[in-house]
Amino acid sequence: MDAALLKTSELAFAEMLAKSGVELIQYRNKQASSRNLFETSLQLSRVLSARGVRFIVNDRADIAALVNAGGVHVGQDDLGVEEARAICGAPQWVGVSTHSLEQVERSARTSADYIAVGPVFPTRTKENPDPVVGLNFIRQARAMTGKPLVAIGGITAETAADVYRAGADSVAVISDLMSATDLPMRLRQYFDAAGQAGRKPVKDRE
Repeated sequence: MDAALLKTSELAFAEMLAKSGVELIQYRNKQASSRNLFETSLQLSRVLSARGVRFIVNDRADIAALVNAGGVHVGQDDLGVEEARAICGAPQWVGVSTHSLEQVERSARTSADYIAVGPVFPTRTKENPDPVVGLNFIRQARAMTGKPLVAIGGITAETAADVYRAGADSVAVISDLMSATDLPMRLRQYFDAAGQAGRKPVKDRE
């Protein structure tokens, strides 16, 4: 959930995702002040926790800890996994982005709860995206670690099943969902793709 692409409030969009069955929401806001990021994250954490949805704060382990979020996601230029873990202890998660097999191998030796891999396909949500790695990268990463893999970058409902079959446990999607004219229907297509690839079905929340 990227604040720069939202056409409604963070809370309204997050509630739509949660009601449709999404179980993990990561919030990214690169432009917000620390105060605004804290206040929005606190509200999201409280609402999503009550719905049984794990809320992940992007980059900021300190804010994730302060708002009692479900975890923090760090990139290669942020705090390292163990530094973030020192701030966000269990049961909070620490996830990490990787863009090369060397980074995957290094992350696999950390206490990271999951490893994001990509970009699998070209993406428009980053100003300076890392090189596209493709589906074979997921297969190679899968062979290197038993940690859950989250595929990132340019994924759509039409390609999600192939991404799952390559070895991903989950998919991170921004543009395709945030531009959807019928969000619940588009999410259902993702859940169907997960089912086709043998992942557990997701039930709508009320």
